[in-house]
Amino acid sequence: MSKRKSKAKKAASAGLWKTIVANRYLYLMLLPCLIFFAIFSYLPMAGLVMAFKEFRFNGGMFGGPWVGMRYFKLFFSYPDAAQLIANTFIVGFLKIIVYFPFPILLALMLNELRTKWFKSMTQTISYLPYFLSWVVVAAFTTKVLAPDDGIFNQFVAALGGDGSTFYMMDGHYFYSIMFLTYVWKNIGWGSIIYLASMASIDPTLYEAAEMDGASKWRKIWHITLPSIRPTIAILFILDIGSLLTTGYEQNWLLRTAGNSDFSDILDTYVLRVGMMQGQYGYGAAVGLLQGLVGLILVIVTNYLVKRFSKNESSLW
Repeated sequence: MSKRKSKAKKAASAGLWKTIVANRYLYLMLLPCLIFFAIFSYLPMAGLVMAFKEFRFNGGMFGGPWVGMRYFKLFFSYPDAAQLIANTFIVGFLKIIVYFPFPILLALMLNELRTKWFKSMTQTISYLPYFLSWVVVAAFTTKVLAPDDGIFNQFVAALGGDGSTFYMMDGHYFYSIMFLTYVWKNIGWGSIIYLASMASIDPTLYEAAEMDGASKWRKIWHITLPSIRPTIAILFILDIGSLLTTGYEQNWLLRTAGNSDFSDILDTYVLRVGMMQGQYGYGAAVGLLQGLVGLILVIVTNYLVKRFSKNESSLW
């Protein structure tokens, strides 16, 4: 049995090397991606040890004494910890769950356009905001919503309303502003992969449905959406892991003294306490908590998708 197993392993490894050699150019194209993730995703994981050690500048990352779970206890004893976690869940819910259908809807609409120049122009316009930095978007948003001389307030005043509202200083408007700017910036770019998935659908399916008298809505519901369902499921699984790590840039730049109770999330807290105040171990501990929650969410979501799709759509 052992000889058979060893022979099977050798045959499998030989087959793997043959596959790599046969597709060497494709693997060569994949190499920069692997190097990127190795440098920026896997090597930095060594820094997680700081969550359990006291960082000292003269001792380096690994030279300080072990502190056990001190930083985790310190975070959960922080008076605003519950508010930070609640804000993070709300922002993550808006950016991942509520936002998720928007790129799909845009891709469906673009897929139905038959005039090529108009379709290309619409795609280009929808992609452009993605290439703007959040610094530009935040400055633009602040200017548009400025009291009195802001475009939005001027429009409200022209309709007979109060044109002096300082929206950026009112926390009750923060989630709406955050969500709308996020959709405006990312919806075009997010629709690309769905459009690519739709392009691979067999056109004869639409022709057969048209011969049967199916309307556009029927073709979308019974052909387009089922065909891109695996893509939707995989992207949702990948996105759900970022529920607690939705990025600090937008919230940090839209944050003001008036809306800080709503805009302050775990990412901005880690940046403020961990980096700006030099509490690297404490920041690493909070970041580790975010990562663990994201990992659990990905595993659970993948299990549910795999179960309800009957093993048709899942990461593993």
